[in-house]
Amino acid sequence: MSSTTFQVALWIELFAAGLGGLQGALFAAGEKHRRIDLLGVIVIGLAVSLGGSLLRDIMLNQPPVVIWKNWYLLVAGTSAVLGMMLQPVLARADWLITVLDAVVMGLFGAIAASKALSLGVGEAGALVVGVIGAIGGGMLRDIILSLPISFLQVGTFYAVAAGTGTGSLILLTALGTPTPIAGLVCVAVTTFVRLAAVRFGWTFPEQRAVRPRRPKIPQPVKTPAE
Repeated sequence: MSSTTFQVALWIELFAAGLGGLQGALFAAGEKHRRIDLLGVIVIGLAVSLGGSLLRDIMLNQPPVVIWKNWYLLVAGTSAVLGMMLQPVLARADWLITVLDAVVMGLFGAIAASKALSLGVGEAGALVVGVIGAIGGGMLRDIILSLPISFLQVGTFYAVAAGTGTGSLILLTALGTPTPIAGLVCVAVTTFVRLAAVRFGWTFPEQRAVRPRRPKIPQPVKTPAE
């Protein structure tokens, strides 16, 4: 595949990084019981903003753009500070964090899958890279905050939303759809599936321990004389 077909404009990646920093800081600032300080909020914002891109480039054996390019850290850090400042105003708007989370997942999934395809990665590999890019920031956030990993929990549908959106991009690209259009579809599908899962309570069946059946022991039949 041509490496120029799947190039993503810098402003799109910076936009995704900005939304990620904003969402991460809003989430961290809302964790009042953990008493996270200013530095902690910024670190969480950076993790959500840059974590997916970092894991994506490591998987693709590429120089991490978030380290080599100054703009990523500046945009992510500024957005994290802004998110911390806005949190008291948006404290009751839990839905905003959920929506931002879904959109950020879609953006990073589209960017990661597009970059993988541009490097000649096969469709299956690009799907894996796209999903990791989409949920990587959230994974690092949960690890830093010592929270259960979100995408492994019942009812989150994170991985399903990311995989569905990324898969749609890969399919549309294979059919000749221009990458910007396929990317928008990826963001829309990811966001829709994630928000629909929240709204309608979609879940996978919860795993349960398998218990062997105990054989039934026949009871002796009592006669009338007994």
